[in-house]
Amino acid sequence: MTQDTAPENHPVSESAPEPVEPSRNPAETSADSAEGTAAEALAQPVEPPVEAMAVEPVAVKPAAQPESAPAPEPIESFADVLAQFEKSHRKQPRPEGGPGQIEATVISLTADQVFLDVGYKIEGVLPRSAFDDNASKVAAGQTYRVSITGRNEEGYYQLSRFKVAQPTDWSALEAAFAHKLAVVGTVTAVVKGGASVDVGVRAFMPASRSGTRDAAELEALVGQQITCRITKLDTAEEDVVVDRRVVLEEQAQIEAEGRYRSLNPGDIVSGTVRSLMPYGAFLDLGGLDGLLHVSDIAWTRISKPEDVLAVGQKLDVKILKIDPDTRKISLGLKQLQPEPWETAHERYRPGQRISGPVTRVAEFGAFVELEPGVEGMIHVSEMSWGKKVRIAADILKPGERVDAVILGIKPEERRISLGLKQTLTDPWSEVAHKFPVGSQVQGPVTKIMAFGAFVQIAEGVEGMVHISEIVADRRLHHPSDVLHVNQVVQAQVLAIDTGKRQIKLSMKQLIPTSIDEYVTEHKVGDTVSGRVVEASPAIIELGEGIRAACRSGSGSTSASSSATASKADLSSLSNMLQARWKGAVPAPNAKPEPLQPGQIRSFKIVKLDAASKQIEVELA
Repeated sequence: MTQDTAPENHPVSESAPEPVEPSRNPAETSADSAEGTAAEALAQPVEPPVEAMAVEPVAVKPAAQPESAPAPEPIESFADVLAQFEKSHRKQPRPEGGPGQIEATVISLTADQVFLDVGYKIEGVLPRSAFDDNASKVAAGQTYRVSITGRNEEGYYQLSRFKVAQPTDWSALEAAFAHKLAVVGTVTAVVKGGASVDVGVRAFMPASRSGTRDAAELEALVGQQITCRITKLDTAEEDVVVDRRVVLEEQAQIEAEGRYRSLNPGDIVSGTVRSLMPYGAFLDLGGLDGLLHVSDIAWTRISKPEDVLAVGQKLDVKILKIDPDTRKISLGLKQLQPEPWETAHERYRPGQRISGPVTRVAEFGAFVELEPGVEGMIHVSEMSWGKKVRIAADILKPGERVDAVILGIKPEERRISLGLKQTLTDPWSEVAHKFPVGSQVQGPVTKIMAFGAFVQIAEGVEGMVHISEIVADRRLHHPSDVLHVNQVVQAQVLAIDTGKRQIKLSMKQLIPTSIDEYVTEHKVGDTVSGRVVEASPAIIELGEGIRAACRSGSGSTSASSSATASKADLSSLSNMLQARWKGAVPAPNAKPEPLQPGQIRSFKIVKLDAASKQIEVELA
């Protein structure tokens, strides 16, 4: 082998126009040529001098001179030996099973990484996401085929489960291009439009396919080993184009797939806030996106996610749901905190007075925060004793702090009813004392209905005047015939029901009538004349609109008597009435005639009640 290689090396040293690799530019591959020469020299330190003396004695003279003896020292220096060691490890022949792959054995696992023995003094490392189910079934001693793609910051070999080739000539590049294999290369410089990459030959990597976001990141790749894929190969023109971004995307997709299969609803995972939207935040879960809805950020009400979250913030969240069809992941942050409603019944009870800010106002009521995650509602009907509140905004505003009383609590429905007016004295508690039955009240008409009108007699207290109690001299078709809203009227209290918060009023009781004058002009014991209106029960008309009840004399007669009375001569009836009104009286032993409708008789007043306007009489 020594005899065969020496003649080939000799012409190279004498004749520069005949390069070892015709397809490569000597200027671009000078580093590799020097490195290869150093490798051969380090691998065969004895044979080159012997061969040189045997074939070319002239070449031996410089080596024999003392002045030129130190010339080989740089090759034998520690730095060159270390470089040769690293190079020999990078280009070590691969075992069977595919180009660029070696057999590696699992040594240990951490929370994020798997360490493997790759046959060198330094271990290799893979992320757990590179294995199925996040490496849940990976154990020490298991073997996997991996490729070495470089070194990480800690000095460990970076591994990949991709088949990665490390070409050294054009034939290896053509094989990698044909099989679409990833190849390892070193970024040598940043050039216009991208970067120059050494993949055994000089290749061009467009900036858009570098996987970097800006020029600074691209500059940082210089001197770094990268994994890329050949997208263009022209051996005649020595034109090679590589793509790093597609390899990164494929690796990320495989890792994300493994990560996705390892996730289950209920898991607690870590994520980084990637973006904020009005409806929530998107978190990066290690190659996967999850949505943290605004309603699941905190138990308290949050209007905008940016009020509590920031892009780049790291969070521990709980997986609420995974949709297998859309692969959408729903996350929850508040679910990691105790549910405040579960123990709300221990802290709140009906009748308890609370204080809190108004969080939002709706037309039907206002919501008050009792504590983070627990709100109560004040309905418009519970805001004022006297004022009729149409919308809650007329009384309360968001952010305003109020005192309220708990009216009811339903923890299972997450509802607490609050009252605002209950913090003030209930005016109905003193109604019976302030407005006893029979007393006179005054107030404005607040509302008119078909059956009557409502009158406010005090702050928070209203009474109702039925349509039949408005006037006494006629029958109304509607209360609006004589009343209108805000009209101030006087009325008399007829009845009070504090339990139902009802007061019955009458206006006509305060309007003077003929019966009032009659009661004023007469007294009990007076004898008066009246006409029988009804015989059973006996109702006597004492004057226009004045009627009295007769205590004695049912006035029931036989049918024949009624028939006879109906045929009575009108002239004789007139004579009888004139005689009675002139003071004629029946004989002492005369039997009283039965009461008949239409009769004019004498009666004695036995009862006069001015308040109830009731009169009772009996036959005189």
